[in-house]
Amino acid sequence: MKESDCIYGLRPVIEAIRAGKQIDRLLIRQGLQGALYHELMTEVREHKVAFQIVPLERIELVTRKNHQGVLAWLSLIEFQSIEMLLPMIFEKGEDPLIIALNGVSDVRNFGAIVRSAECLGAHAVVIPAKGSARITADAVKTSAGALHTFPVCRESSIVKTVQFMKESGLKVITAVEKSGDIVSQTDLRGPLVVIMGSENKGISPELTALADLQVRIPMKGGISSLNVSVAAGIILYEIARQRSRIRQ
Repeated sequence: MKESDCIYGLRPVIEAIRAGKQIDRLLIRQGLQGALYHELMTEVREHKVAFQIVPLERIELVTRKNHQGVLAWLSLIEFQSIEMLLPMIFEKGEDPLIIALNGVSDVRNFGAIVRSAECLGAHAVVIPAKGSARITADAVKTSAGALHTFPVCRESSIVKTVQFMKESGLKVITAVEKSGDIVSQTDLRGPLVVIMGSENKGISPELTALADLQVRIPMKGGISSLNVSVAAGIILYEIARQRSRIRQ
């Protein structure tokens, strides 16, 4: 993270939030107090900005200028709301196809998933406000620019968001490594949300409990798992094949 990519100081960050700027990341010094701090926290709560309370040393790794204990990065893209987006997809007469990411923190994996999602007919990618990849220049580059136009929804609770999509009529699919149905032998038509987990931890138990179906990609080699972006691309291709969406 570079100093040139961020804004710092209580008043500049407060005004950026008030102006509707989307904050990608916000660091606040542990123990910060005062009237401006409380004003900042009011704006943070009102605009649902995700933040972290960190030691002073964490902030000063980025800048030693007059940061006043506050450091923020503006998002390179404008996030959308799944609650607003989903009805619009249904109104078009289309079956929603949403990719939800759980713990995918590598920016290049994230960018590659967005690129595949855009190419293969998905409608949006959903990420959690905390614990997900940041929208960096590397992510945009890896997405081949798709991040500038493809809908990305950043939600405060990925579990509640998936529950909302399930209640809205989407079938919840989780991608797993060993158990589950073979993806090419599974009916993947209709409204879907596909959950992809991190390569280290997989999908959380809370999200697994919401699954209607688990799918896997059969493998024959000695390495037992695929990169998450590669796995997402394979699953998206199979869904597109079944839906006959692939451009000839």
